[in-house]
Amino acid sequence: MMRYICFLLLPLVLITSGCTKKDDPKQEEPGKVIVLMYHRIVEGEATNLYERSLEDLESDLKYLKNNNIKIISFTDLEEFSKKQSIGEGNYAIITFDDGDSSWYTLVRQLLINYQAKATFFLWTYKIGSDSFMRWDEVENMSHYQSKGGIRPFTFGSHSYSHTYLYDSRNKYETLDEYREFLDYELGVSREIIEQYTPGEVNVFSLPFGNGAGDPEIIAAAQRNGYKFIRTSLWSAIDNTNLDLMVIPSLPMLDSTEPDLIGYYLGF
Repeated sequence: MMRYICFLLLPLVLITSGCTKKDDPKQEEPGKVIVLMYHRIVEGEATNLYERSLEDLESDLKYLKNNNIKIISFTDLEEFSKKQSIGEGNYAIITFDDGDSSWYTLVRQLLINYQAKATFFLWTYKIGSDSFMRWDEVENMSHYQSKGGIRPFTFGSHSYSHTYLYDSRNKYETLDEYREFLDYELGVSREIIEQYTPGEVNVFSLPFGNGAGDPEIIAAAQRNGYKFIRTSLWSAIDNTNLDLMVIPSLPMLDSTEPDLIGYYLGF
């Protein structure tokens, strides 16, 4: 009799045990993207706010690797935007502003060593002068291919003259004149860069972060072929702010600790 009762109860036990929360797949937290913003990289100690030492840059790359933060491109970010979801995991986009010669002499090889992608925003008027890169160096970097034919180094625009785009509005009597100014800063810089780099230039970095989210600047960017605007707003990107025309960033300054990256990613 006892054996018969156990036989009857066995299916019920199997059914109920299969419905427990213990066996449910674990729901992973949605991921985030942090955009890192660098300027000049130096050997030895940094001497001003916007410099970062080569040693610290390498520490940042190690931090990303050790914490399973995948380095991606703006094109990858666009795919997240199309899905309206970042999904699982954490990601970083590495960017550099202005056009310092250290990108070619120091940064290039370090990124190759770590198989890391990066986007470099050029102040086009200054390229080839002072301590800035030369156009042949821009061309060399942009055409470099890693295994599999991947070009890890992308160049975007940081405007033609690196002026305050939003604050310059008061200099012009009419809106049409202001729009012509924006078209020159964004359009001419794009045309120049495309003479030396493969593919389209579709990423723009706001000089001084001035004008983030401004409708006229966004319209000018779209009018001139840009898909992305990287701002200087301090934040990470999650599923609530996947706006490709207002991309926040984290400036990596002379004394920024790598674990600040983790803070913005939420760990």
